[in-house]
Amino acid sequence: MSELAHYSSPTGTLVPVWTLEIQTLPEDTDRILDAVLAVHPLGYGRYQRNASISAVGAETARPQADSTTTRHVDGFEAGATETCPMVELKISIERDRVALEKVMAAILEVHHYEQPVIFVREGWASRAAYDPDNTNPNRFWNNGRGLPERITRGRDVTGSEPLGS
Repeated sequence: MSELAHYSSPTGTLVPVWTLEIQTLPEDTDRILDAVLAVHPLGYGRYQRNASISAVGAETARPQADSTTTRHVDGFEAGATETCPMVELKISIERDRVALEKVMAAILEVHHYEQPVIFVREGWASRAAYDPDNTNPNRFWNNGRGLPERITRGRDVTGSEPLGS
């Protein structure tokens, strides 16, 4: 993929990034993002605090006898399968090892698990050729619809039900 390092077109460029995919409880996403923001702006073009949060799904695991689950949860039987609600929080940062170390330390400090599921993937992110006066009819400032409806944090993706209810 090294040929992507030289990608450039009238519509923009590509930059090398690391994408971090973090499995976490739905109610913990803001705490993790706040911790990361203390060490990295999560910039994407002219925006900061850029992240995506999946819809609520499930994660499953089978804690072993020496796990913290069997140590701290009364009556938990080692080897029993547990399934919990989970979202995937996805962020990207520049490919800089020092930045990655700071971001990982921030996540590990505030994550609810001692062994959080975090995938770090190499990728490329687009950077559009910015033009605030672009007349493209699909841009939100030209399409007659404006920006999409906002989601209230702490609610499901439809905004109708509190998370965890």
